[in-house]
Amino acid sequence: MAMRASKIQSGKADAIVALKDKIGAAKDFIFAEYRGLTVEQISALRKQLRAKNAEFHVVKNNFARIAFEELGYPKDVEPVLTGPTAVAFTHADANDVAKVLIDFAKEAPIKVKGGLVDRGFFGPSEIEAFSKLPNKKVLISMLMSAMNGPMQNLVYVINAVPTKLVRTLKAVEEKKAAEAV
Repeated sequence: MAMRASKIQSGKADAIVALKDKIGAAKDFIFAEYRGLTVEQISALRKQLRAKNAEFHVVKNNFARIAFEELGYPKDVEPVLTGPTAVAFTHADANDVAKVLIDFAKEAPIKVKGGLVDRGFFGPSEIEAFSKLPNKKVLISMLMSAMNGPMQNLVYVINAVPTKLVRTLKAVEEKKAAEAV
């Protein structure tokens, strides 16, 4: 790791404060190595991430390390802050952002290094597995559907008893009417 100076220059301190503000405004973070991306590719990636309510910024590793440390994030983030690093700052669902980055990595020279999701560190393989999961809204709808199923079946069963009784009484009435004729 880089050495830490005892006194930070004012310009660098301002850059760290600005990065801390950006980190404080974001919910989750996914780190990537962007080496080899063209301007067009990085612009296309940023556009896709903006659609998912995320930002993609190149950061200075030492500034990011200091900012994450001062904000109380786990030390697990330090190993990914080496080499050219860009961070996807997510403001909504990190799952969708991970999907975009993993899919983009199949076509472009970008490498996902890891991420901080709900203040827990995920390695590259865990981020890839996380990207394959359904997002939070889909999971909630699946849960609600599963919870609704038994209730719906109960309503059908309860409703079937009076319906069967009414049909039986109707059949008896029709039989008696046919015998009377």
